[in-house]
Amino acid sequence: MKFIATFASLGLALSGTVIAAAPAPRPNILFILTDDLGYGDIGVFFQNQRQAKHEAAGDTPNLDKMAAEGIQLRGHYCPAPVCAPSRASLLGGVTQGHANVRDNQFDKAIEDNHTLATVLKGAGYATAAIGKWGLQGSPNGGDGEAEEAVPAGKGKGGAGSPATWPAYPTKRGFDYFFGYVRHNDGHEHYPKEGPHAGAKQVWDNSVEISAQLDKCYTADLFTARAKKWITDEKASTPDKPFFLYLAYDTPHAAIELPTGPYPAGGGLKGGVHWTGKPGEMINTATGTVDSYYYPEYADATYTGPAFPVKKNKAGPDSVVQKRPWPDVYKRYASCVHRLDQCVGDIGQLLKDLKIDDNTLVIFASDNGVSQESGLPEPFHPNFFHSFGPFDGIKRDCWEGGIRVGAIVRWPAFVPPKRVSESPSQSHDWMTTFAEVAGIPAPARADGVSLVPTLTGKGEQKPSTVYVEYNFPGKTPDYPEFDAAHRGRERKEMQAIRLGDFIGVRYNIQSHTDAFEIYDVTKDPEETRNLAKDNASLEQQMKDRVLQLRRPNPTTKRPYDNELVPAGPVAAKSAPGLAWSAYDGRFPWVPRFDLLTPAKSGVSPRIDATVSTAGGQRWSGYLTVPADGDYTFALKADGGAVLRLHDATVIDADFGYHGGTVRQGSIRLKAGSHPVSLCYLHSGAASPALDLQWRPPGANELQPIPDGVCSH
Repeated sequence: MKFIATFASLGLALSGTVIAAAPAPRPNILFILTDDLGYGDIGVFFQNQRQAKHEAAGDTPNLDKMAAEGIQLRGHYCPAPVCAPSRASLLGGVTQGHANVRDNQFDKAIEDNHTLATVLKGAGYATAAIGKWGLQGSPNGGDGEAEEAVPAGKGKGGAGSPATWPAYPTKRGFDYFFGYVRHNDGHEHYPKEGPHAGAKQVWDNSVEISAQLDKCYTADLFTARAKKWITDEKASTPDKPFFLYLAYDTPHAAIELPTGPYPAGGGLKGGVHWTGKPGEMINTATGTVDSYYYPEYADATYTGPAFPVKKNKAGPDSVVQKRPWPDVYKRYASCVHRLDQCVGDIGQLLKDLKIDDNTLVIFASDNGVSQESGLPEPFHPNFFHSFGPFDGIKRDCWEGGIRVGAIVRWPAFVPPKRVSESPSQSHDWMTTFAEVAGIPAPARADGVSLVPTLTGKGEQKPSTVYVEYNFPGKTPDYPEFDAAHRGRERKEMQAIRLGDFIGVRYNIQSHTDAFEIYDVTKDPEETRNLAKDNASLEQQMKDRVLQLRRPNPTTKRPYDNELVPAGPVAAKSAPGLAWSAYDGRFPWVPRFDLLTPAKSGVSPRIDATVSTAGGQRWSGYLTVPADGDYTFALKADGGAVLRLHDATVIDADFGYHGGTVRQGSIRLKAGSHPVSLCYLHSGAASPALDLQWRPPGANELQPIPDGVCSH
């Protein structure tokens, strides 16, 4: 028996009842993630504006068409401005304040917990990951230390195989995997020939097949394999929905060209396709490796000085004149255009298979545009203004590094020709997918459902937009950037968005460092710092970043040891905690705050015997008497997740064995702190849930006094 949703006036509200089958078809879900594609590289987001002004520009006609047929999420953020942590947060449904992969921990094992794949598999979906992974861990299970990019076959993530990698995709909920496992492999887009970064490994589940991939350009290769997988799934189990995570490795790193033009048409009868023949695995494995420029770019010109512009340099290079595009930009535009054709090809396949109407397709990037080329000729993203209307690039916490946008198409439920500027972030997709699949989101999930924004029906809850990241070096000195952003020391960085305002900190030395505050709805380049006149908002941001995250010992921050501030408390409060009971059987500890309770009440203490229902949620305030370290210990028959504010203190859900004790510690400032506890009853016997604490000065755990709880 599965927990299934009812489609209530298109709001897809979770009913909390157990029924045998969904009352309406659950959608297929296709998440397309690109690597280092800038917000400004997409036509409808920015390149079309440049074309209209006759500036150097690329084009993405298929993505533009997808946007016209769906919705543009122009306020969509990635979780971190570099690939590994960004993808870990997306897949795990948590912000960087909770993810175990942070900063530059390439090839670190994503933790063994809920993922998009485990959640959707729990809803009866077929699941596959095709493309770039980079979260597999080392054969010894990983040591949790930061892992920098290393040559292929060397370093912590280089050795191993699917049998020894602890977090191989098929060990994190995916039924099938095809692609690059190791982070460094994604720097090359011809896995066998490796013209610029050397040969790489491609895994087809447990078999390494790069020797069979002559002349296979990865954008084509991953597209062809995705088309084959979708087609086979629908042929074998036509009524079973699928989830495909299609993670391209372009335009990241080596800016390489395909072997020839894209095959005509698309879908079942055209475009790229999988032959399955070693040496000619796809139909574009012909011609010359790294050779094909799209004609519209091969002879393209721009009017201006030589690029990049040399400061204070006189002479022919500084003269404004008509010039051909430098080679690296012809390559980049061709690479992006190829991706666009791949997306169009898959879109046609969905139509040919007659599953287009009820397939939810999301297109996004893992972070902002890069300045890497992997070639002797450098790449400067200001040639195309790939960062769009923002400042910042990959590894920046300015908008250009973290605002990536997204395009969503789902003809059955997403009206066309719509644009949303509402802020959202990649971790919201887990909660969104759970809702459309008819299952409850795990209590661990940090996101909100974006269904109201997508469908235009219902009230959209605000998303948490939060980024923390550390990287040495400085922001590029591009003349397009505001003077205050050029050559800016990065190191410890942080960004949080509250409403229209984003707070940003660079080179953080301590939590007392000021946030710069910008109204990004009116000032997308972040040129007018409003902090001076918004002291209360700045304090709110300083409080909020401590209330939604947990320190991670592998990525220490200057604010890790700060006391989490209390409040705010509701104007009217009463003794005891509020509880709600939820009927049904649940596959994991759910986000009960998103469900409708069967009954509710108030109790002076947490007492699971108030109901024999399948789950409970306890909420209110916990008033702590003094500043200091508080340790909580939890034991449940089924499972439970404890949060203070939005910080997860104890996660006793995925892999939890009933009756065992889980502990968590948090530094709290004296005062009242919002608390919520989601509890799953195993159903085997009477409900059993115990929560204790050890306040500052105490030597052992003890029951939490009744008098400290309110609601």
